[in-house]
Amino acid sequence: MLLALRTFLKKKISMKNMTFNKSFTQQEPIPAESIRSAVNVLRSGRLHRYNTLDEEQSETALLEKEFSEWQGSKFCLATTSGGTAMQIALRAAGVKAGDKVLTNSFTLAPVPGAIHTLNAEPILIDSTKDLVLDLEDLQLRMKSSKAKFMLVSHMRGHLVNMRSLVKILKENGIILIEDCAHTMGAYWNNVRSGNFGSISCFSTQTYKHLNSGEGGFITTNDSGMMATCILLSGSYMLYEKHNSLPKKSFFEKKKFEVPNCSMRMDNLRASILRPQIKKIDANIQKWNDRHHIFTSTLGKLESIYIPQRSKEEKYVGSSFQFLVPRNWSEINCVEFLTRCKKRGVEIKWFGNLKPVGYTSRHESWKYIKAQNLPNIPKIVTRVMDIRIPLTFTLRDCRVISKIISEEVKKIKF
Repeated sequence: MLLALRTFLKKKISMKNMTFNKSFTQQEPIPAESIRSAVNVLRSGRLHRYNTLDEEQSETALLEKEFSEWQGSKFCLATTSGGTAMQIALRAAGVKAGDKVLTNSFTLAPVPGAIHTLNAEPILIDSTKDLVLDLEDLQLRMKSSKAKFMLVSHMRGHLVNMRSLVKILKENGIILIEDCAHTMGAYWNNVRSGNFGSISCFSTQTYKHLNSGEGGFITTNDSGMMATCILLSGSYMLYEKHNSLPKKSFFEKKKFEVPNCSMRMDNLRASILRPQIKKIDANIQKWNDRHHIFTSTLGKLESIYIPQRSKEEKYVGSSFQFLVPRNWSEINCVEFLTRCKKRGVEIKWFGNLKPVGYTSRHESWKYIKAQNLPNIPKIVTRVMDIRIPLTFTLRDCRVISKIISEEVKKIKF
């Protein structure tokens, strides 16, 4: 009996001091089918998307067709990155130098960066504690700025009420461009993310839902916009080699007016991505199973806040966010991050005034005009963010959740 008690106490102590030893940036291996396909492309030497034999369809053209079918859009264009996809989409939507473009204040730097690259002006919208657009603030800034475009970023996979957003924008004649880098496969009221705006952008960067290192997609049902996108991406008048394209008439005038920006995807990356489309729905379920462990475990802590989601939203839980207590100071946040890191848990904090890795606050985007946002500083200083790679098992997620729970309770303020 005494031996059993000692064994139990020893296990309990080890649970309290457990550490985690897996990388938060280690993705699953590229599927074998992707590797075989990539090797075939390398052996052919025809990596450029337009370098095809007679009647041959390139890997990139086939990828665009397959992604548009999966997404449920009429057209698709593959690009070099999600950032270049946004730049092309904004131009195709009609954004010109000097135009004002509404967008999120809580987002990643490539979003305002894409707007700024066109010499347009980002108008930042405040955020709610659920990490989505504040629709009341949107309406105020929409009227004061007289903006005619909006690039909405579905940041970290959180969808604002899309029915309300579309209604507000439609009533005010504002064109919607969607950044779906974090919501590939998500739905709002049974409509796929990316199918609400006039044109939408996706990313296939390593930490997104499809992995080609770098890459992106543009989808739209608008023939004129897609023709412009294809020409901007650098088609060299070879647009007829696309599978997912409008009628030739949409190119006839535009081809003399639209510059070639050389932002197209190559066949090597396309060959890596095509087999992954077949796996994405199964992977979404895996991500959500892991995300649920974080939600259910950390949701028991009264001291932290987990962003709430509507019943109309079907999300893809490839990352997890929570807000630490309001009265935590910067010192408290740094102490918490340090404690977790010592136990092998890597958490990103969006509250740091200094840009760190991919996290940055709007105050650090010095290339755009400083803007007064009353709520976002109070929210972003509390936002903690965790990647959930599919190399993590369900048990791994329980261990990470346990460590976070323990370290949250140790912070004295």
